[in-house]
Amino acid sequence: MWRDRDFRRLWVGQTASQLGEHTTLIVLPLFAVLTLDAGAAELGILRAVGQAPILLLSLFVGAWVDQWRTRTVMVVTDAGRTLVLGTAAIAALLGRLDLPALLVVTFAVGALSVFFDVAYQASLVRLVTRDHLLRGNSALEGSRSAAQIGGPALGGSLVSLLSAPIAAASGAVFFALSFQSIRRIRRTEVMPERQERPARIWRRIHEGLRFVVSDTSLRTVCSASAAFQFSFAAMMTVYLLFLPRELLLSGTTVGLALAAMGPGALLGSMLAARLPSRFGYGAVLVSAAALGDGVFLCVPALHGSSALTVTALLAINFAFGTAGQLVNVTVMAVRQTVTPDGVQARAAATITFVGMGMAPLGSLLGGFLATEWGLRTSLLVTAAGMMLSPVIMVLSPLARLGRELPSSPDAPQRAAPPEAHDAVPRATDAGRGAAVENGP
Repeated sequence: MWRDRDFRRLWVGQTASQLGEHTTLIVLPLFAVLTLDAGAAELGILRAVGQAPILLLSLFVGAWVDQWRTRTVMVVTDAGRTLVLGTAAIAALLGRLDLPALLVVTFAVGALSVFFDVAYQASLVRLVTRDHLLRGNSALEGSRSAAQIGGPALGGSLVSLLSAPIAAASGAVFFALSFQSIRRIRRTEVMPERQERPARIWRRIHEGLRFVVSDTSLRTVCSASAAFQFSFAAMMTVYLLFLPRELLLSGTTVGLALAAMGPGALLGSMLAARLPSRFGYGAVLVSAAALGDGVFLCVPALHGSSALTVTALLAINFAFGTAGQLVNVTVMAVRQTVTPDGVQARAAATITFVGMGMAPLGSLLGGFLATEWGLRTSLLVTAAGMMLSPVIMVLSPLARLGRELPSSPDAPQRAAPPEAHDAVPRATDAGRGAAVENGP
């Protein structure tokens, strides 16, 4: 795998891109607070604007990316994010970057990141053989986890040591590095055949939705992902209140406890390269999901801010990070294997849209429960709700997956001809499993 120059270039580019993305997620809000004196409501709007492209664009991006070379999409989006952040940094240094302009910058970076993330998820299938998907995903997800750990810390440090405008330029540097690495990929992607008269974007989105909904395994992916994201968002809303208010932990200690998820995710990425082929994909995915979600049931039993409590929180978050990443890496390989090449991006975008679309509702529910029922009870209820995701997985074909990935589709997915738009593309044969993205 690592002897493949094109894979190394993709890995370097994706790592730099993730570092730029996670650094920017911290730098831009800090710039709003420290330089523009934004209040809580304005900061909430800024964060919402940055997240909005996931809901607004994911389905369109999935349909569009399936028709283009992923290398081209990633290179163009990297160039775009470099230009946007570089211009913003210059404007900030000149004192010309106000809050409305920052909202535009945040939305633009978020929108371009949706394009990049969907494209890179589809790119690995076109660059490596399917029997190398698991190790390839393990490497890519491992670097993403490292970026999630180092990006926010780097962004905060740059704002503290330098100035917020200069820190904003750091994201542009990372995206420029990603641009330089990915543009050097030389392998020609195997593309689905295009029609002379390709289907309209709405038709392609509809076909992608119908493909996911009509296929048992992918429908299970959406159900389990939506259940997890909804419950996890509710739980995290209560959790972030429970730690400082109920356990009386300092901000530094809360940050340390949450940071334990990062090293756990790195371990999960490494385990995902070996455990499924040894114990079976179904057994690993279901047990990891149950473990990762179940550990939070222990949190409501904690009291006080003693060293024992802090140690328990570190262990809980580390276990969640390990199990969650083990599910993420393994399930991505399964999903990529059971999905025809021509619908990879649409399948990934549809699952992201359905799963992440439930997160804002979960956050609202968490806040409501914390107000009405109290923190400890609400935390127990929302943590219990997370167990619905592994239950869905147990009742699906996912639990029956063995030590080898399901059979790949017989041929790349092709767009439906003009006279047969109602024919929904499907993956072949009955030996397909199910998976859940974005956590256990």
